[in-house]
This record gives sequence, structure tokens and C-alpha cells, in this order.
Amino acid sequence: MAGITSYGAYVPLWRLSREAIMKGLRGEKAIRNFDEDSTTMGVAAAIDCLKGQDREAVEGLFFASTTSPYREKQISATIAAAADLRQDIVTADFGNSMRAGTAALRAALDAVRAGSAKKVLVVASDCRMGAPGTDFEQYLGDGAAALLVGESGVVASVDGWYSISNELNDIWRRDDDAYVRAWEDRFVNSVGYLDTVGKAVAGLLEKSGLKQADFAKAVIAAPSPRIHGEAVRKLGFDPKAQGQEHFIDVMGNTGTAYPLMLLVAAMETAKPGDRLLLSCYGNGSDAIALRAGPVSNGVEGRRGIAKHLSTKRIVDDYRVYLQWRELLTFESAPTPPGGHISSSAQWRDRSQIFPLHGLKCLGCGGIHFPPQRVCPKCRARDRFEEVRLSDKKGTIYTFSADNLCSRREAPRVTAIIDFDGGGRMATLMTDRVLEEIQVGMPVEMSFRRIASQDGVHNYFWKSIPVRK
Repeated sequence: MAGITSYGAYVPLWRLSREAIMKGLRGEKAIRNFDEDSTTMGVAAAIDCLKGQDREAVEGLFFASTTSPYREKQISATIAAAADLRQDIVTADFGNSMRAGTAALRAALDAVRAGSAKKVLVVASDCRMGAPGTDFEQYLGDGAAALLVGESGVVASVDGWYSISNELNDIWRRDDDAYVRAWEDRFVNSVGYLDTVGKAVAGLLEKSGLKQADFAKAVIAAPSPRIHGEAVRKLGFDPKAQGQEHFIDVMGNTGTAYPLMLLVAAMETAKPGDRLLLSCYGNGSDAIALRAGPVSNGVEGRRGIAKHLSTKRIVDDYRVYLQWRELLTFESAPTPPGGHISSSAQWRDRSQIFPLHGLKCLGCGGIHFPPQRVCPKCRARDRFEEVRLSDKKGTIYTFSADNLCSRREAPRVTAIIDFDGGGRMATLMTDRVLEEIQVGMPVEMSFRRIASQDGVHNYFWKSIPVRK
């Protein structure tokens, strides 16, 4: 039976204190760093999901987002390249709805059941913005989730699905809008969210023959804490015993990724045989019945939701948040190092840029990056094999800090790192506090946006302090 065989997530390190938005507000929300977007967060979630998995066995990648950095360019192909998946896989992007993540999940399940792909990776990522002063600004957070769908080693089977569509102008964003728009709250919440979700859940229960009491967790993706509590009660679940924590006060509503991130959190604590009900909303509703398998807690090495939420840095200056969103600038953006972004050069060096491949000498075993034809250790020529460095940890050999750069990044830290198992590389360092950096500090690699110029986003790997 097709189901979820692995899961992962990504929550940015940085959290914006809601007190910084408006005095008296409580809680915080996850915010992407200035060099992150829906692509880089999707890569992080995908790699979290693929830990311990055979990447060669993945035959498809579906990406869901309403904040793709391109209107016409497939981000699923970019994530597949950065995750070092095979080139002969199916890739597809899903968008325009908060249900895009569950739509991608259903497409992946259908593909596996039909036999057109043995394993499909579903990635959902979003970084929506609310206009200053609105509830959206308080509640919208950034994050990503990834689910691997297959037929063997299932950690959660999908036992039922019920969907309805609903044409309603309640929440929307035009293609030229920076901020999410909405109609009057009472209409949005009652006629839109509560009524639609209620019909979908009722349809699922009738179709599957299950009752509310059969579910250990009700995973309800709601727009706000108040509506979440109201929805859980109206759907007939016990908020304390069955309601999955909504995390809006510590992470925010992460858009397309939100239902899948809540599902990951539920699976992290599920016991074998537990039934989970997942509900999401967006011009209709999907209601999904899942059951945890015998190895529901056997997905080792994942950070998932719990570990990501346990590591954080607080931003308590609203101006920093505005700078990272490019809503407030103090100087013109400097020209990216290297000048214009060359598509031909990027294609030529794609194995170095996206999966971060170095070379391992077949003579002496030495690893080096960037690749070169002559081994710097034994001087052997053209005797190498490619090795992936993006999933390796390392330590700082030396570093320097430069304050003559963009104010939102200052100081720019360059760190020379030694990879575990061999190899040395010069990296830019992000998600760091300068005073805490020291020689010998453990680091790992993170896919980030380096620069944007001439309509092209330039991505590469940076080093970050290891998140526990």
C-alpha cells in the first residue's frame, strides 16, 4: 500500500518577536533570513527527509508553494539538483492555493499506486507576507515540509481522502501583489473556512465509516489560534486530547507547507496504529485519514518539527525584519561578487553548484573543492570520482569578518572549513552570531540565495553553525 515512508521539515533559525511588531503582542513567528526563500527552505526540508534514504531510488519530486521565486521556471528541478537526485525523474510544481501541498501529496500517491514511479518526494515551502499592521503580519510564518511517498517501509498509510472545491473570494493574492489580501473576517472564517472544512471532514467520516473517537490526533490547519480551537470543537474532537498543537504562537501559519508541517509534528509523536486526521483549506478543503505504521517513530536522524523549534534566535528589532524582506533599505544593493550571473557558466559548473560535488582522488583518497584535474596532494592527473559534500559536517579552520558590505548582512563572515572525512572549502557563513564564532566550531552546509541580478537568482551553499 502506498503511503509516507519518510518525512522532514525546516523551520528557519530566526524568529520575529511579535512584541517587535506591536507592543503588547505575545509570541513569535519563524522568519527566513535575507538569503533564504521558498527554494532554499524546500531544499533544507528535502534533505532532512532524505537522511538515510537511497536518493537513487527517488523517481519524482513535486514542489508546492504560493511564493515561488519565479513565475516561469520549475523550482522542483532546482530542488532535485540541490538534493543530488537522478536527472531522469519526474518533476512538477504546484501552486496558487494553500492546498497545493496536499494536491502534490495526492498526485504522488496516485503516481506510486499507478506504478509510474516507485518513490516520489513531495516538498512544500512558503514565505508569504502580510501587510504591516494586519493580522496576517502577526500570524504568517515561514517554513517547509517534505514527505517521501512509496510502498515499502511505510511510516504512515493513507486510508481515506475526501475533497471539495469552493469558489470564494475570501483570501487571495494577485500575481502583482506583495501581500495577502482578505475579505471581512466573519465571512472568511464562517462561510469560508469553518463551513468548508466541516463539509470535507464530514464527507471523509461518512466515506470511510470512521468516527471522531477513532482518531488519536486531529491535525487541523487553521488561519489563527482562535479559529483553530473553534474548528477542533465544531468538528467534534476533544481539543486537549485529540487536537494537534497549532504552533502559530511559536512558528506562525506557514501557508502551503503548514498542513504538512503539522502532519510531520503529529507523526513524530504518533504510536503504531494511531489514526490521524489531516484537514487543510484553500478554495475548498482536503480531509485525509492516515494511520501510523509499525515504524512510525523509526525515522532516524530527522530534525523534523520538534528539533527545529527547539533551536532559535530572536529578532526583536522590526527594522531588521523589514531589511530582510527588502522593504527597508539604507543603501543601494552592491554588485554581487563576480558581476553578472552567467547561465552558461552556471550550467557548466552545475555539479559543483547544486549538489556541491567535490572530487576524491583515486590515488591517495584526498578530497578537494573546487574540482581540478590535478590532485593537490599526490599530483595524480584525471583520476577522480565525484563525492557529495552538501550533507557532510565540518569544523572551522579559520575565518574573517568584513564590515564593508550590505548593512543587512554585515559583517560578512568568510570561513575556511574542513569537512569530516576530508576536504577543505572556503565558504560564506550565515545564521551566525559573530561573537560566538571560533576556530574548531562545528558547521554544516545550507543551500542559500547568494544574489539576484538581471532577473536571475543565484544559489550556492553556505556554512552555518550546526543546529542541534
